[in-house]
This record gives sequence, structure tokens and C-alpha cells, in this order.
Amino acid sequence: MRNLRGYLGLIALSAALAACGGKKEEAAAPAAEAPAAAAPAADAAAPAAAKIAADDVTTVDGTKFADMKGDAAAGEKIFTQCKTCHVIDAGVNRIGPSLHGIIGRKAGQVAGFSYSSANKESGITWTAEKLYQYLEKPARVVPGTKMAFAGLAKGQDRADVIAYLTSATK
Repeated sequence: MRNLRGYLGLIALSAALAACGGKKEEAAAPAAEAPAAAAPAADAAAPAAAKIAADDVTTVDGTKFADMKGDAAAGEKIFTQCKTCHVIDAGVNRIGPSLHGIIGRKAGQVAGFSYSSANKESGITWTAEKLYQYLEKPARVVPGTKMAFAGLAKGQDRADVIAYLTSATK
């Protein structure tokens, strides 16, 4: 019985981590975008990525946050895939830290959460523009992050999530 519980716990943990990997994005994405979900495995095999400056907000897809108009209601729906690891309640950490008040906060600063040294030492202050870049491909922006999430490929989805986080945590 003990082995069964351990096995079920391992399955539950695996499911939780898989949810952070863009489960909803994969379901909604066309087949041509599916390789983006496999990016973390390719990144792990690649040489260490060059560190991106804390004030650099360039994206892989070339989009800019300033060119987007975020929709908080749409962002709330997209955020459901993030809820396995994150909540917007102040002081509540899960697998990931609380995202309450993330805009304007320095990276690696939520009390009670154990961040990777890469995150704590990134020098990042989360502006909407930096978060937009990060949500595209977290491991590109903070190499060595513990966040096991492939990213949101669509710029509009990133803008919508930021609109939701901004409106929901005021």
C-alpha cells in the first residue's frame, strides 16, 4: 500500500509539473507550433545560454509589449494553466511564488519562497515589458531558473496574462 501511495504521489507531481509546461497552449496551438513545447529539452542539451541584460526586453518573436493591448478577462483564462504553480494571493506560495504585485517587484524577493540563485541574482525588476519577454521563454531570460515552463508563444497571450496580473493584484 505504501508503494502505491508513493507511486500515486509521483504521478500527481509529474502532472503538476506538466501543467506548468504549457498544457493549454499545446492544446490550443496549431501543429506547426508544437515544437515550441519541446524547447526545454533542446535547451538542456544546448550550451549555456548567454545571459540577457536585466533591462533588455527584446523577444524571440520580435513583438513588443508596447504594441499590444492586453485583455484581463482573456488573461484570466490563460492564467488557469499557471494555477498549478502560482496564485495571485499575497503571501501564498505554491510550487512557484505568489504573483501578487509582481509588476515593480525585484526578481527573487517573495518571502518564504526558495528561488534559484539564477533568479535571485538576475538583477531583474519585473516591469510589464520584462515580464512579457520572460513569459515568452523563461529559460532564455533567466538561464538556470527553476520554472519548468516552456513559455507562451503568442505575444497576445502574454499581454493578456500581464493585463490580468496587473488588474487582479491591485
